[in-house]
Amino acid sequence: MIIKNILITGASSGIGEALALHYAKLPQTENLFLCARNSERLEAVKKACQNQGSAKIYTKILDITDKTAVENWINEAEKTAYLNLVFANAGVATLEETPQNIFNTFNTNVMGVINTVTPVVELYKKRQDKNKIIAITASIAGYHGLPTCPSYSASKACVKAYGEALRLSLLPYNIQVNTICPGFVRSRITDKNTCPMPFFMEAAPAAALIANRIEKNIGLISFPFPMRFASWFISILPNFLSDLIYKHLPNKA
Repeated sequence: MIIKNILITGASSGIGEALALHYAKLPQTENLFLCARNSERLEAVKKACQNQGSAKIYTKILDITDKTAVENWINEAEKTAYLNLVFANAGVATLEETPQNIFNTFNTNVMGVINTVTPVVELYKKRQDKNKIIAITASIAGYHGLPTCPSYSASKACVKAYGEALRLSLLPYNIQVNTICPGFVRSRITDKNTCPMPFFMEAAPAAALIANRIEKNIGLISFPFPMRFASWFISILPNFLSDLIYKHLPNKA
C-alpha cells in the first residue's frame, strides 16, 4: 500500500492536526488536503506541515455539515491527485445538552462523516487500484452510552458502527476502511474537560499509532488498551451493574 495523497477533515487541531504533521514529514507523501472551519489555526498547521517536508499542502475553509461544499472540495482534490487516504476526522462535543447543541453534535459527528465518506466511496469505486483507504474517527465513548456526554457518545457509537459496516460492504471494491476509537487525546475538546482523563495521550503519538495501524490494516483502531478493555467490559455487563458503575463516575463541570 502506497499512501501519497491524503485528505483530512478537522485538520486545524487535535488528532487531525497531528495526522497532518505526521504525514507531512513522510518522504512518500506528495499532497495533503486539509480542511477546517478556523482559518487562522488551519493556516498555522499548513505552515508547520510545509516545514516538515516537501509535500504540497492544500487548505480549504469549510464546514463539513455543508454537503455540497464538502463534495465539491473532495472532487477538486481527486482531480489534483488520486486520493489514497481520507480521514473523516472532524467532530465536536458539547458541555451542555441543550436541544441546539445536541443537534449540532449529531449534525457534525454523524452527517459530517457521511458527507465526507459518501463522495469518496463513489470516487473510489470508479478506480481499479488498491490504494484506497477511508479512516473514520469515532471514539472509545462510542462503546457504551455515557451519562456525562449522551449526544457525543451516541454520535460516536453511530459512526463506529457505520465504519465497521462499511469495512465489510466495501471489500469487493478493494476499499480499505479503518475505524478509529481514541481514548483521551489532547485536543480542543479535552482542553475543556475538567473530569479525570485516565491514560491521557498527546496528539502526536496518537497520530503515529493510528498511521501505523492503518498501514497494517487493523479494522478497529481502539486505544489505549486499558480504556478499550474497560469500555468493552462495561458494554457487556447487565444494565444493573453498568448503572452502578456509572453512578460512581464524576460529573463533568
